[in-house]
Amino acid sequence: MTPRGEQPPRKEPPVPRPLLTRSAPSERPRAVALVLHGGAVHSTRPVDGRSASWQRARMLQQAIAPQLHEHGVAVWLLRYRVRGWNDVHDPSPAPDARWALERVRTELDVPVALVGHSMGARTAVRVADDPAVVGVVGLAPWLPGDEPVRALRGRDLVVGHGRRDRITSFALSQAYVERSRAVTRSSAFHDLGQLGHYMLRDRDRWHGFATESVLDVLGR
Repeated sequence: MTPRGEQPPRKEPPVPRPLLTRSAPSERPRAVALVLHGGAVHSTRPVDGRSASWQRARMLQQAIAPQLHEHGVAVWLLRYRVRGWNDVHDPSPAPDARWALERVRTELDVPVALVGHSMGARTAVRVADDPAVVGVVGLAPWLPGDEPVRALRGRDLVVGHGRRDRITSFALSQAYVERSRAVTRSSAFHDLGQLGHYMLRDRDRWHGFATESVLDVLGR
């Protein structure tokens, strides 16, 4: 019983499970592009359908899926459990991304290209050592100067960044790509000119770049 005049303790809402939204070609896919959305440096708030980062990634998925389907590539979108990165050594999105890769292996067992925006790109380079992953496409990535490159060993890396980005660093993305050359099969950095961070303006350029980069990583 709760003593009179006192409020019962508030129950914290349960942390949701990660969620996959799948878009598949008409025939069995030969590969999967797994889209990883952005987030925050610190946040334990659950991700839901109102999350702006997830909504941007959903628009990306819908835009690139038709052309990728023509090449036999399914496009899956992961929704993380919580919004934040939260810990340098044990980042919150990484287990969710590994769970999604396990789902690909269980359901299809095909090669995977990871497509990450902002924090999603940082997540992608952390989990690129999964056996299914052949490469990473980073869009306006968040790649600090001490972000490790070792998980990219033997993979392909393609990064696109605009010079008007005020959220993540164009220069640090360039530097990361240069550092990655020591371990990757190939690394490419693309200067996207006057594009910003959120992939809302000039979205056709973002979508076209993502589509072409996925096909390059997967070997067409």
